[in-house]
Amino acid sequence: MKTKLLLVEDEERLGVVLRTFFEKKNFSVDIVKDGEDAIFQAENTKPDVILLDWMLPNMSGIEICRQIRTSKSIKKTPIIFLTAKGEQEDKLKGLDVGADDYVTKPFSQLELLARVNALLRRSNPSNLDDELSYKKTLIMNLKTHRVKREGTYVKLNPKEFDLLKLFLQNPGKVFSRDQLLDKVWGNINVEHRTVDVHIRRLRKNININGTKDLIRTVRSSGYSLDIIK
Repeated sequence: MKTKLLLVEDEERLGVVLRTFFEKKNFSVDIVKDGEDAIFQAENTKPDVILLDWMLPNMSGIEICRQIRTSKSIKKTPIIFLTAKGEQEDKLKGLDVGADDYVTKPFSQLELLARVNALLRRSNPSNLDDELSYKKTLIMNLKTHRVKREGTYVKLNPKEFDLLKLFLQNPGKVFSRDQLLDKVWGNINVEHRTVDVHIRRLRKNININGTKDLIRTVRSSGYSLDIIK
Protein backbone atom coordinates (compact mmCIF):
# COMPACT_ATOMS: atom_id res chain seq x y z
CA MET A 1 0.00 0.00 0.00
CA LYS A 2 1.30 3.44 -0.92
CA THR A 3 1.96 6.04 1.75
CA LYS A 4 -0.33 9.07 1.35
CA LEU A 5 1.53 12.37 1.31
CA LEU A 6 -0.13 15.79 1.20
CA LEU A 7 2.13 18.52 -0.19
CA VAL A 8 0.99 22.07 0.57
CA GLU A 9 3.15 24.20 -1.71
CA ASP A 10 2.28 27.14 -3.98
CA GLU A 11 5.55 27.05 -5.94
CA GLU A 12 4.45 25.00 -8.94
CA ARG A 13 7.89 23.88 -10.12
CA LEU A 14 8.91 22.62 -6.67
CA GLY A 15 5.56 20.86 -6.33
CA VAL A 16 6.09 18.96 -9.59
CA VAL A 17 9.65 18.01 -8.66
CA LEU A 18 8.64 16.68 -5.24
CA ARG A 19 5.61 14.84 -6.56
CA THR A 20 7.73 13.08 -9.19
CA PHE A 21 10.38 12.18 -6.62
CA PHE A 22 8.01 10.82 -3.98
CA GLU A 23 5.84 8.92 -6.45
CA LYS A 24 8.99 7.07 -7.55
CA LYS A 25 9.46 6.15 -3.86
CA ASN A 26 5.99 4.53 -3.70
CA PHE A 27 4.11 7.50 -2.25
CA SER A 28 0.69 8.71 -3.33
CA VAL A 29 0.99 12.50 -3.56
CA ASP A 30 -1.72 15.19 -3.46
CA ILE A 31 -0.75 18.82 -3.99
CA VAL A 32 -2.68 21.89 -2.87
CA LYS A 33 -1.52 25.50 -3.26
CA ASP A 34 -3.89 27.31 -0.94
CA GLY A 35 -4.17 27.33 2.84
CA GLU A 36 -7.91 26.80 3.03
CA ASP A 37 -7.74 23.96 0.51
CA ALA A 38 -5.04 22.32 2.64
CA ILE A 39 -7.35 21.91 5.65
CA PHE A 40 -10.17 20.57 3.47
CA GLN A 41 -7.89 18.11 1.66
CA ALA A 42 -6.28 16.87 4.85
CA GLU A 43 -9.61 16.21 6.54
CA ASN A 44 -10.99 14.38 3.49
CA THR A 45 -8.00 12.25 2.48
CA LYS A 46 -6.41 11.61 5.92
CA PRO A 47 -2.78 11.68 4.66
CA ASP A 48 -0.03 9.74 6.44
CA VAL A 49 2.23 12.80 6.40
CA ILE A 50 1.97 16.47 5.43
CA LEU A 51 4.74 18.59 3.89
CA LEU A 52 3.73 22.17 4.61
CA ASP A 53 5.11 25.37 3.12
CA TRP A 54 5.35 28.31 5.51
CA MET A 55 4.30 31.12 3.11
CA LEU A 56 0.97 30.44 1.34
CA PRO A 57 -1.95 32.42 -0.12
CA ASN A 58 -4.92 33.16 2.17
CA MET A 59 -3.53 31.34 5.18
CA SER A 60 0.00 30.86 6.53
CA GLY A 61 1.54 27.47 7.14
CA ILE A 62 1.65 28.35 10.84
CA GLU A 63 -2.13 28.82 10.94
CA ILE A 64 -2.72 25.65 8.90
CA CYS A 65 -0.59 23.67 11.35
CA ARG A 66 -2.43 25.20 14.30
CA GLN A 67 -5.83 24.28 12.83
CA ILE A 68 -4.74 20.73 11.99
CA ARG A 69 -3.61 20.22 15.57
CA THR A 70 -7.09 21.21 16.81
CA SER A 71 -8.96 19.00 14.32
CA LYS A 72 -10.12 15.77 15.95
CA SER A 73 -9.78 13.66 12.79
CA ILE A 74 -6.26 14.72 11.70
CA LYS A 75 -4.61 16.25 14.76
CA LYS A 76 -2.02 13.45 15.01
CA THR A 77 -0.94 13.64 11.35
CA PRO A 78 2.85 14.16 11.12
CA ILE A 79 3.77 17.59 9.71
CA ILE A 80 7.10 18.75 8.28
CA PHE A 81 7.55 22.44 7.49
CA LEU A 82 9.26 23.32 4.20
CA THR A 83 10.42 26.91 4.29
CA ALA A 84 13.07 29.43 3.35
CA LYS A 85 12.88 30.82 6.88
CA GLY A 86 16.01 29.49 8.54
CA GLU A 87 16.25 31.58 11.69
CA GLN A 88 16.23 29.71 14.99
CA GLU A 89 13.22 31.65 16.28
CA ASP A 90 11.22 30.72 13.17
CA LYS A 91 12.06 27.04 13.64
CA LEU A 92 10.98 27.21 17.26
CA LYS A 93 7.76 28.97 16.29
CA GLY A 94 6.95 26.20 13.80
CA LEU A 95 7.65 23.49 16.33
CA ASP A 96 5.69 25.32 19.03
CA VAL A 97 2.47 25.26 16.99
CA GLY A 98 2.78 21.50 16.51
CA ALA A 99 5.06 20.73 13.58
CA ASP A 100 7.12 17.55 13.98
CA ASP A 101 10.11 18.61 11.90
CA TYR A 102 11.49 21.52 9.91
CA VAL A 103 13.42 21.51 6.61
CA THR A 104 14.94 24.72 5.26
CA LYS A 105 14.97 25.46 1.52
CA PRO A 106 16.96 24.61 -0.49
CA PHE A 107 17.13 21.03 0.70
CA SER A 108 18.26 17.61 -0.47
CA GLN A 109 15.40 15.41 -1.69
CA LEU A 110 17.14 12.40 -0.15
CA GLU A 111 17.37 14.12 3.21
CA LEU A 112 13.70 15.09 3.00
CA LEU A 113 12.79 11.47 2.22
CA ALA A 114 14.85 10.29 5.17
CA ARG A 115 13.11 12.80 7.46
CA VAL A 116 9.68 11.70 6.19
CA ASN A 117 10.46 8.01 6.69
CA ALA A 118 11.87 8.62 10.17
CA LEU A 119 8.77 10.58 11.13
CA LEU A 120 6.48 7.87 9.77
CA ARG A 121 8.34 5.26 11.83
CA ARG A 122 7.97 7.31 15.00
CA SER A 123 4.29 8.08 14.40
CA ASN A 124 3.41 4.45 13.63
CA PRO A 125 5.29 2.38 16.22
CA SER A 126 3.09 -0.65 15.53
CA ASN A 127 4.50 -0.72 12.01
CA LEU A 128 8.10 -0.80 13.15
CA ASP A 129 9.94 -3.97 12.31
CA ASP A 130 12.84 -5.41 14.26
CA GLU A 131 15.53 -3.58 12.31
CA LEU A 132 16.73 -0.08 11.59
CA SER A 133 18.95 0.29 8.55
CA TYR A 134 20.69 3.06 6.69
CA LYS A 135 21.44 2.69 2.97
CA LYS A 136 21.88 -1.06 3.63
CA THR A 137 25.38 -0.25 4.90
CA LEU A 138 24.46 -0.09 8.59
CA ILE A 139 21.89 -2.42 10.15
CA MET A 140 20.65 -2.43 13.74
CA ASN A 141 18.58 -5.32 15.14
CA LEU A 142 16.34 -3.94 17.89
CA LYS A 143 15.58 -7.37 19.39
CA THR A 144 19.08 -8.78 19.63
CA HIS A 145 20.82 -5.37 20.07
CA ARG A 146 23.36 -6.33 17.42
CA VAL A 147 24.74 -3.97 14.79
CA LYS A 148 26.32 -4.70 11.40
CA ARG A 149 28.42 -2.40 9.23
CA GLU A 150 29.06 -3.66 5.69
CA GLY A 151 28.03 -7.17 6.84
CA THR A 152 30.42 -7.22 9.80
CA TYR A 153 29.19 -7.18 13.40
CA VAL A 154 30.43 -4.27 15.50
CA LYS A 155 30.51 -4.02 19.29
CA LEU A 156 28.76 -1.10 21.00
CA ASN A 157 28.22 -0.33 24.64
CA PRO A 158 24.62 0.53 25.72
CA LYS A 159 24.98 4.31 25.34
CA GLU A 160 26.66 3.98 21.95
CA PHE A 161 23.79 1.72 20.88
CA ASP A 162 21.22 4.28 22.08
CA LEU A 163 23.02 7.11 20.31
CA LEU A 164 23.17 5.17 17.05
CA LYS A 165 19.51 4.20 17.36
CA LEU A 166 18.55 7.86 17.74
CA PHE A 167 20.62 8.80 14.69
CA LEU A 168 19.16 5.97 12.60
CA GLN A 169 15.64 7.06 13.50
CA ASN A 170 16.45 10.66 12.50
CA PRO A 171 18.93 10.59 9.57
CA GLY A 172 20.27 14.03 8.70
CA LYS A 173 18.82 15.70 11.80
CA VAL A 174 21.35 17.61 13.89
CA PHE A 175 21.20 17.00 17.64
CA SER A 176 22.88 19.37 20.07
CA ARG A 177 24.85 17.94 22.97
CA ASP A 178 22.06 19.01 25.33
CA GLN A 179 19.48 17.17 23.23
CA LEU A 180 21.62 14.03 23.17
CA LEU A 181 22.14 14.21 26.93
CA ASP A 182 18.39 14.52 27.44
CA LYS A 183 17.35 11.76 25.01
CA VAL A 184 20.10 9.21 25.75
CA TRP A 185 21.20 9.90 29.33
CA GLY A 186 17.99 11.36 30.73
CA ASN A 187 17.74 14.14 33.26
CA ILE A 188 20.96 13.52 35.12
CA ASN A 189 24.00 15.69 35.65
CA VAL A 190 26.36 14.68 32.83
CA GLU A 191 28.97 16.90 31.18
CA HIS A 192 28.98 17.69 27.45
CA ARG A 193 32.37 16.02 27.25
CA THR A 194 30.64 12.69 27.93
CA VAL A 195 28.72 13.03 24.66
CA ASP A 196 31.92 13.80 22.74
CA VAL A 197 33.66 10.76 24.20
CA HIS A 198 30.81 8.41 23.30
CA ILE A 199 30.50 9.88 19.79
CA ARG A 200 34.23 9.32 19.29
CA ARG A 201 33.93 5.70 20.42
CA LEU A 202 30.82 5.16 18.29
CA ARG A 203 32.67 6.47 15.24
CA LYS A 204 35.63 4.21 15.92
CA ASN A 205 33.42 1.15 16.26
CA ILE A 206 31.16 1.60 13.23
CA ASN A 207 33.70 3.04 10.77
CA ILE A 208 35.40 -0.27 10.03
CA ASN A 209 37.99 -0.90 7.33
CA GLY A 210 38.27 2.71 6.31
CA THR A 211 34.55 3.03 5.56
CA LYS A 212 32.89 6.45 5.29
CA ASP A 213 32.38 8.29 8.57
CA LEU A 214 28.61 8.35 9.00
CA ILE A 215 28.57 10.60 12.07
CA ARG A 216 28.89 14.23 11.06
CA THR A 217 30.09 16.97 13.39
CA VAL A 218 28.20 20.22 12.79
CA ARG A 219 30.29 23.05 14.20
CA SER A 220 28.58 24.97 17.02
CA SER A 221 25.48 22.79 16.62
CA GLY A 222 26.13 19.13 17.42
CA TYR A 223 26.09 15.80 15.61
CA SER A 224 24.03 14.01 12.97
CA LEU A 225 23.92 10.87 10.87
CA ASP A 226 25.35 12.04 7.56
CA ILE A 227 23.25 11.87 4.40
CA ILE A 228 24.92 9.73 1.71
CA LYS A 229 24.26 11.21 -1.71
